[in-house]
Amino acid sequence: MTPAPRESLSVAEYGAELLRLVRPDGRSQHVLLAGARGRVLASPVTSRVSIPSFANSAMDGYAVRNADVAEVPVALRVVGEVPAGSPDDPPAGSGECVRIMTGAALPSFADSVVPVEDTDGGTEVVLVRVRPDLGAYVRLAGGDITVGDPVATAGDLLTPGLLGALAAAGHTRVHVRPRPVVLVAPTGDELVADGSVLARGQIHESNAVVLAAALARDGAEPLTGPPLRDDPEELAEWLDRNSATADLVILTGGASVGDYDVVRDVLVAHAGGTFRHVRMQPGKPQGWGLWPGGTPIVALPGNPLSAALSYEVLLRPLLDSILGTRPVRDLCAVTATGWRSPAGRAQLLPVRLSSAADGRLLATPAHAGGSASHLVTSLAHADAIAIVAEDVTDVAPGDLVTVRMLA
Repeated sequence: MTPAPRESLSVAEYGAELLRLVRPDGRSQHVLLAGARGRVLASPVTSRVSIPSFANSAMDGYAVRNADVAEVPVALRVVGEVPAGSPDDPPAGSGECVRIMTGAALPSFADSVVPVEDTDGGTEVVLVRVRPDLGAYVRLAGGDITVGDPVATAGDLLTPGLLGALAAAGHTRVHVRPRPVVLVAPTGDELVADGSVLARGQIHESNAVVLAAALARDGAEPLTGPPLRDDPEELAEWLDRNSATADLVILTGGASVGDYDVVRDVLVAHAGGTFRHVRMQPGKPQGWGLWPGGTPIVALPGNPLSAALSYEVLLRPLLDSILGTRPVRDLCAVTATGWRSPAGRAQLLPVRLSSAADGRLLATPAHAGGSASHLVTSLAHADAIAIVAEDVTDVAPGDLVTVRMLA
């Protein structure tokens, strides 16, 4: 099949075109916090309790009236003890105190805590050597958050820290978005996925591994299988059999203008395939279609770095749209070294990030080969992608560059 001339689009233009293929998923699931890591919240969550729910001690020491320790050193009689978790509220008169442990409820009479290291550690009579400020080492009730305050919003990714906050706020279950099911199918007769010895002309398949890991990171449920051969009938039959089970299908390879680019031919013949030249390097040949039944299919280049970076800048926003998550935030870094960028194409360059002595974020190319499309190992130690504008051909040390985090 002779390919039709391709329209040239910017990364932003083609990304907007792809976004029209998907829509937000309004469904939700009620899941236990223990199984919610990496999921996306479907609704806002407020606190069921104040945190802390009672005034408590931030130190092991002695609960005192601040007026009783206005002049130090001073000896106080110890009339009780409150360990963490105790419901006791021992009274104390003037010149008296109560031993208290970290996290224990502050007795009603007390307004300050003297750390044990500022005393002689006495158990019947204690000598206070250092005067505390009024309210010292007291965690006030509601000092972190109060009942009804927001803890999380819809679209938040459930990180370990957020899960901990939800648990502390009294929640054991949350409503989350269903994981979008994404089928990933690498194509190409040259691909070997079982680790066997390579024959001449063959390569080990890596695209499905990279894409499945990125999809799982971003909240999807990836499904992968063995590579598909460059056989149009086999590919069409595979899509007929499997596409309806997925929210999205990602194919890698066969998206360019060559004689053996069967992904292009099959999508044009069966799915209204639309193929573009996107002004980016790597990742120029891109395409999409809607398989009969409505499942969107995105065709990425087969070169490993092209496929991986195409996912980060073009497909990650599709998952954000489906799940309602906020897009990853781009940062600004200073280039630690210079490099060349192709004219008329946005360059996507894997970089390592570090900090300069003055605190600025520094970006250094992760591979000496730059952004060549076959350099799969350039992502192995990269922290981010440097995005160089189309009209820039020379990046000099000290220039500012946009970087998109990979984590």
